[in-house]
Amino acid sequence: MALRFGGVDPNTGKDESPMVWVDDKEKELVVQGLKPGDALLAEIGTTEWVIGHSVGIPDHENVTRIPLRMAAIIRKALDDAERAGLL
Repeated sequence: MALRFGGVDPNTGKDESPMVWVDDKEKELVVQGLKPGDALLAEIGTTEWVIGHSVGIPDHENVTRIPLRMAAIIRKALDDAERAGLL
């Protein structure tokens, strides 16, 4: 795996660090964020967001909370991936 660091939450504390990376090999965006609470998981897991699509979060997937203030960092990571020919 070749990770390309995208950035860290600008308001992060010493023990919190939402971050974003681009995985060059897998061509994926990798995010570290806050764990969702039970209420959020329940809402996501019981709502049909796309008609005809399975409801729930598959066992091999997860939900992560990312602060909106990281939007510019995520955009930059995607721009960097595009410049590298990954998109």
